[in-house]
Amino acid sequence: MTVLPSVHESGPRRLVRSSAFRVVLIAVLCAAVAQCAGAFGEPPKVGQKAPGFELPTPSRKLIQLSKQIGKSTVILVVLRGFPGYQCPYCQKQAHDFIEHAADLAAKNASVILVYPGPPAKLDQHAKEFLGQQPNLPTNVVLVIDPDYVLTNRYDLRWDAPGETAYPSTFILDRNGTIIFEKISQGHADRTTANEILSRIPAQ
Repeated sequence: MTVLPSVHESGPRRLVRSSAFRVVLIAVLCAAVAQCAGAFGEPPKVGQKAPGFELPTPSRKLIQLSKQIGKSTVILVVLRGFPGYQCPYCQKQAHDFIEHAADLAAKNASVILVYPGPPAKLDQHAKEFLGQQPNLPTNVVLVIDPDYVLTNRYDLRWDAPGETAYPSTFILDRNGTIIFEKISQGHADRTTANEILSRIPAQ
């Protein structure tokens, strides 16, 4: 047990005890930092709780993950967002989920599409991304991720020229636990709505 130096102690004895206390304190802090790094230094995996978030839609309505889970299975789709242009693979994937919204609703599943990128005009870029389909089905929502808040929290930042986030898909059960995850290392390797539909557990 570490003993704090007494106020009545002086000289070498007090110095030794004070130094020992500092060593123990530093060791405890280092262990805590290491534990945090192990917990957040990689993307969340199947069986883990999905990190919470609160992000706005392009029209500035706040969406909280905590209010989505518990009501339905949540499909979290992290797109490339705006790397300087509208990614055609992201548009194809997003519209695939939109087109299958009724099938997903039949399985009590909702979709959160995450559109990351630099904050300047990100809301405008997100509206352009939706193109001819600004009115989304009730169980599909598009949120923007300015400054990569969610992207970094999920450790999905693709930190290379012309990149934003690794395209990723997670299925969260009603407890917020991840039951499926796919993180792509390229632009075109995406999950499809049919693949996700086959993996949603029966209610």
